[in-house]
Amino acid sequence: MVTAAEWLERSRAAQQAGDFDGLLEAARQAKRLSPEDTSVSLRLAEALLLCGQVRESLQLLEELERSANADHLLLQQIGERYTQCSQFTQANRCYRKAVGLHPGDASACYNLAASCIAMGQIDEAEQLLTEVIRLAPADYDAWQNRSTLRRQTPESNHVRELMFVLGRLGQDDPGRVPVCFALAKELEDLQRFDESFQYLQQGAAGRRRRMDYDVEQDIAAMQLIEQTFTPELLQSRPEGHDSNRPVFILGLPRSGTTLVDRIISAHSQASSLGEINTLAFALMRTAAETGGTPSTAQTKADLIRRSAKVDFPCLGSRYTDSVAQYGLETSRLIDKTPLNFLYIGLIHLSMPNARIIHLRRNPVDSCYAMYKTLFRMGYPFTYSLQDVGRYYIAYHRLMAHWRKAAPGSFLDVDYEQLVNHQEIESRRILEWCSLEWEEACLDFHRSSGPAATASAAQVRQPIYTSSVNIWRNYEKQLAPFVLKLQEHGIEIE
Repeated sequence: MVTAAEWLERSRAAQQAGDFDGLLEAARQAKRLSPEDTSVSLRLAEALLLCGQVRESLQLLEELERSANADHLLLQQIGERYTQCSQFTQANRCYRKAVGLHPGDASACYNLAASCIAMGQIDEAEQLLTEVIRLAPADYDAWQNRSTLRRQTPESNHVRELMFVLGRLGQDDPGRVPVCFALAKELEDLQRFDESFQYLQQGAAGRRRRMDYDVEQDIAAMQLIEQTFTPELLQSRPEGHDSNRPVFILGLPRSGTTLVDRIISAHSQASSLGEINTLAFALMRTAAETGGTPSTAQTKADLIRRSAKVDFPCLGSRYTDSVAQYGLETSRLIDKTPLNFLYIGLIHLSMPNARIIHLRRNPVDSCYAMYKTLFRMGYPFTYSLQDVGRYYIAYHRLMAHWRKAAPGSFLDVDYEQLVNHQEIESRRILEWCSLEWEEACLDFHRSSGPAATASAAQVRQPIYTSSVNIWRNYEKQLAPFVLKLQEHGIEIE
């Protein structure tokens, strides 16, 4: 007889093989055998989310939360799953319960702080991170996160503490990475730009050394996408799913996607799902079925080639069915996943009535903003100026391809135009989404809705222009990088 533990292993193996039906069925079998085992229930909740069964996943998490009682560790695991489902209010509730049960648990305090940031509770988040540092001084991510929550001033900053901490860390200590990023951020706030860049270089180089990443693979993938999604395919307009609810906001990270997300979601008929993997999961599942049987070898290149041959209405239906299960009733649902720019062709073919908004920003500001951000997950190309430059050049070329191959399929929004002409650009964005104008969209920063991105603290403020041309503070350091972009025909101004 197969045990629950063995079914769990089969579920994980099926996930590795790209067998979505298999991973879910194995998790269900484990649940039938061990209905009270919380690890089994957590795995089933994860499997349901991977397969687009969001409603059932949330129901299972709610059942788990009700039975968690005084188990502060389980509450944190449930909170993590809620976060994966973009349910930040529920996650915050679980983490708050966990801290109440075990206030001396630094991990629980850190998780609550992260959810407070997403919820816009910035002052509480700063207090919690200070408590994490008191409880666990070696939690250097807490030091770095705290530095990002507000603009530091000469009267109130942590530079001296951070320099003291850094001086006690060995050259190979991974803690140097977040501490250096924290110092770079605070010193930039204090306009000590040369020092800031020196620490940024140290932190980014330290992170890059610890990564097994080759930017050439991402460049090759973008080139293959261009070769696969030809103008002939994109203009053939096969029948797709007809829903007009999805709004995709995409572009490079730190280009203004969160700002536009907040502007649109301030509208009474729009809700944001945040950064979700729903489209990628739906694509992997649908592409695996192309040819009649699930694929057991979906390399990135395999997935790209298969994606051009998928059942487009099925892909669109799977995506829209999944996002509908988040329980939001508005006529527009926003997916603010930046790297969906890779899937513009697929969105165009599978959901022709969806609205796509592409954010672009001054190339050097864009690349510098990515380089100076310590991302918790994803974006491995951002920790080397050489990598980020090569990635940007490939992205720039792919976006030019989409404009030529599928003209009129998306709206370009320039960050600089948006922050300098807020109402004009906001009206243009809402018109593109077929939404009537509402004044609330100008006061997006007053919205209490969650925002779980690297820009979570900034979007709680009114629009500001101080980030425009911020790279000019580092012209000397960035000069070789700028020259490389110009050599590839990219205009800097």
